[in-house]
Amino acid sequence: MFIYYKIMRFKDEAKQDAIIKATVKLVNQIGFASSSVSKIAKQANVSPATIYIYYQNKEDLLVSTYVDIKQKLSEAILKDFDDTQPIKDILRGFWFNAFDFISSYSDNFQYTEQFANSPYSSLVDKKEVEKYFEPMIEIIQRGKEQKILKDVPFDILQIFIFYPIMILANPRLCANFDCTEKNIEIAFNMAWDAIRA
Repeated sequence: MFIYYKIMRFKDEAKQDAIIKATVKLVNQIGFASSSVSKIAKQANVSPATIYIYYQNKEDLLVSTYVDIKQKLSEAILKDFDDTQPIKDILRGFWFNAFDFISSYSDNFQYTEQFANSPYSSLVDKKEVEKYFEPMIEIIQRGKEQKILKDVPFDILQIFIFYPIMILANPRLCANFDCTEKNIEIAFNMAWDAIRA
């Protein structure tokens, strides 16, 4: 009877969102090891049993939170994406969108940084995460094929395109950076100069 009841319960998106936000907040405050399901449930104002409706266990919750943030990041980066534009304009759009997301949701970004350096990162289905960024990957590949971008391994291009954003948009790492459109444009042009053929 209990199994039937659990299956028939409807998942509440607002509750799931509250659980993810609570997970991010708690992990950023006290770390992965100290963030128990019961503490996360208390922070989210739900019962621990509610968390198990959405996630199998703590590991599943932590991994799912990371994947959820990555999916939201990809949606933000690909906002207003138009693959008919010149490569530089497309990458500029990716750059500004990523900058906006990271600076607006620095708590989410802090979580992903911690997660990437934790043992939990090995539990992520990398292909699942990569598929969210496929349009961006295809544009970079097209830029290489058309000899617009340097013919170097993808990982190197990705670092020179996006790593500067991760530093500049993060007030913990770059507290004195003035996030004006002019400064963001200057930084983009420097990144562009580094990757263009």
